[in-house]
Amino acid sequence: QVRLVESGGGLVQSGGSLRLSCAVSGVSGSIFRIATMGWYRQAPGKQRELLAALSSGGISNYSDSGKGRFTSSSDNTASTVYLQMNTLKPEDTAVYLCNLKYRSAIREYTYWGQGTQVTVAS
Repeated sequence: QVRLVESGGGLVQSGGSLRLSCAVSGVSGSIFRIATMGWYRQAPGKQRELLAALSSGGISNYSDSGKGRFTSSSDNTASTVYLQMNTLKPEDTAVYLCNLKYRSAIREYTYWGQGTQVTVAS
């Protein structure tokens, strides 16, 4: 069973930093080689937005919201992915979620974690 568990959220002052983790289990190595990991966030009353996508080759692509202050990475085994967030602002307050996505011959699979709350105080 595929499971994604985020951690590392919390309350931080404006200008501070946080490092989020997403631990992945239940995924074979062959799936990791073709999967893309994504970091998203969802603030109250707003749509979920993509921050960063980390390919199996270790290349990260960032949306405008994630570019410049956020950096995604993974450990050597790719079982954990990280989101380093710097110079946080109150508007970064949201639930942060990771997902894993891959495509087989017949369909696409997407799995989500439960999210971790990030609150940035002004």
